[in-house]
Amino acid sequence: MLKIWGRITSINVRKAVWTAQHLGLQFERIDAGGAFGIVKTPEYIALNPNSVVPTLIDGDFVLWESNVIVRYLCAKHSMGDLYPSDLQERFDAERWMDWQQTTFSPSGRNAFWELIRVPEAQRDMQKVEASIASTEPLLDRMESHLSKNEFMACGRFTMADIPLACEVHRWFGLGVSKTKRPHLEAWYAKILARPASANVLTLPLS
Repeated sequence: MLKIWGRITSINVRKAVWTAQHLGLQFERIDAGGAFGIVKTPEYIALNPNSVVPTLIDGDFVLWESNVIVRYLCAKHSMGDLYPSDLQERFDAERWMDWQQTTFSPSGRNAFWELIRVPEAQRDMQKVEASIASTEPLLDRMESHLSKNEFMACGRFTMADIPLACEVHRWFGLGVSKTKRPHLEAWYAKILARPASANVLTLPLS
């Protein structure tokens, strides 16, 4: 059976779990990371030398890096749909996945960490404000894109929507964005209406 190592509170684990649920795959999720530990043990490091989650085990094949896991599962089980077969469509989806990981996620990380993980008395609000200031233009970029497109790539729900929806879920959960973005909010509502988002995007931040 497919195995996904990682606590469900991790945004990166949520990407992998949501993908597997959407594809209707049978899998076992094993708590690891954070309070569960495990990731520093020799056994886990043998699977994932980065000592982070998630790690996917598919038979004898071991894979880490969350967006790569999403790509792998979609390519294996949804070629031509979630994983576009047309080269230009595929890389349209790929670029948004990379943008989530290299631009959106780093921008919002400090606000999430300070507001959710750091005790209130110890929070660095300058970091929070800087994180908000750098993330708001990125949300505007998504709003502009979604004003012309129903989904993030290819005119349909694809692998590109999964990591970005997980990121938006985390950002919305902070309650720091006041600007109304109707197209982004409509896209996110469609995402939440998908059954596979249950127990992933319905969970509170922690």
